[in-house]
Amino acid sequence: MVSITTQRLTDEIKRQQKLSENITNLVTQISTGTKINKASDDPQAWVQISEIGRAQAQQSNWSANADYAQSRYATADSAMDELSTLLVRARELVISASSPARASSQSSIAAELDGVRESINQLLSQKDASGLPVFDSGQPVRIPVANGYNIEAVPTVESLTQGISVGGAPQTLDNILSNAVAAINSGDSTALTSSLDAVNSAGDHIATARTLHGIRGDRIDKVIETLETNGMQTEERRMALQDTDLATAIAQVQANLLSLQAAQTTYTKISQQSLFDLIR
Repeated sequence: MVSITTQRLTDEIKRQQKLSENITNLVTQISTGTKINKASDDPQAWVQISEIGRAQAQQSNWSANADYAQSRYATADSAMDELSTLLVRARELVISASSPARASSQSSIAAELDGVRESINQLLSQKDASGLPVFDSGQPVRIPVANGYNIEAVPTVESLTQGISVGGAPQTLDNILSNAVAAINSGDSTALTSSLDAVNSAGDHIATARTLHGIRGDRIDKVIETLETNGMQTEERRMALQDTDLATAIAQVQANLLSLQAAQTTYTKISQQSLFDLIR
């Protein structure tokens, strides 16, 4: 009888210890908001959470790169808008210089046009807030935003200023404007007509470049949207694996507390019976 009672007492003690451990773990899950705090809690889920963590770190890097690309794009877009405005003014000046009524003002028109040329050159060589050139030079910088996928955020200076087709021959933007200044100073009507055509070609060239830049912007926006969607889906997976379901955890604590109280009552009864038997 004593050995049976002792075994029952041992079983009840183990049961109470297990219930106490469960309650402690559940309380920890509730207080931390995390149901998996160590690998032993759920080895398979722990591995998945670790993999998700690495994926989220990589996605964070890609998102930062995409934001950087968008920032560069916006700065270059503003500069290209100003470039277009300056070329419109250059066209107006050449047209004005072609008017016989403005013959006496040729020198001032030429000086203003040369100022426009200088402004364009400064614009094309300007740097952004971080000290980097607004436009790439030579090869465009390709920014990684996903596995095996890189994007270009801005055009190169060369693509904006070189290879402008004028009468079937390529010219540079600076040459076009320099020739226009010379034509105004000379007052030669033929040269002025040719310069106007060249300035118009430069305007068309920049308009095409702006269209291509808009395509870059759309591509960057889609990348950011995709990264945000992927990020939310990945976070949902992590939360499903790791985060505590408070309602369920609280219900389990209450159930375990009731079981523990019942176990303690049983233990007391067995203890009292054992003591009675021993005395008797």
